[in-house]
Amino acid sequence: MRPLRPAPSRDPLAIGAKLRSTRTAQGLTIAHVAEASGVTKSFLSRVERDETSPSVATLRSLCDVLSLPIGALFEPPEVQLVALDEAPLINMGGTGVVDRLLSPRSEARVQILRSTLQPGSSGGEELYTVNCDVEVIHVVSGTMRMRVGTDTHDLNQGDTMSLPGREPHTWTNESDDVTEIVWVLVPAAWSGAAGAGS
Repeated sequence: MRPLRPAPSRDPLAIGAKLRSTRTAQGLTIAHVAEASGVTKSFLSRVERDETSPSVATLRSLCDVLSLPIGALFEPPEVQLVALDEAPLINMGGTGVVDRLLSPRSEARVQILRSTLQPGSSGGEELYTVNCDVEVIHVVSGTMRMRVGTDTHDLNQGDTMSLPGREPHTWTNESDDVTEIVWVLVPAAWSGAAGAGS
C-alpha cells in the first residue's frame, strides 16, 4: 500500500469575518487597526472580506492589536441544534401549559422556551418574576393576555412583547384555542426542574 501524502486544503481559510466582528465589537475603525498593525486600510479591508490572506507575521500583528488569540481564528463555531420534538420538557410553574427548553442547558447567555398554552391555562393568579434582565414573548399562534403590574396587554398571533424579567407579571389564555408561545430570557434564568420526558 502506497503512503498517502497530505495535500493542503483547496478551501480558503475564512478568518475575515472573525477579524471584522472582533474589531467592530471593540469600536475600532479599519483606519485605527491598519495604522496600529502597520498595514494599509485597503489591505485590511480585503483581509476582512477574505479576498486576500495575510502573512503569519501580519496576522500576528492584527491579533495583537485586537487582543485576539491567534488560535481563536481557526476554532470551529459552536453550533448546537435542538429539535422541537426532542426538546426537554421543563416545569416553569404554570397550569395547563407544556414548556419545552429549546436552547442548550449549558447556554448561559440566553434561554429559549416554547410553550403550548391550553384554553384556560395561566401563569397563576399571583404575579411572578423571572431572574433575567429581559424577557421577550412572541406569539407563534393563538392569543394570550399578559398582565404586567396593573396593566393588561392582549397579544395576538405574530405579536412580540418585551419587559424586564424582574417586573411582576403573569399570563392567561382566555381563548377557546391552543396558543403557542416562544419565550426568550436574557441572560438564561433556570427556574424549573426537568419534567417527565426530559
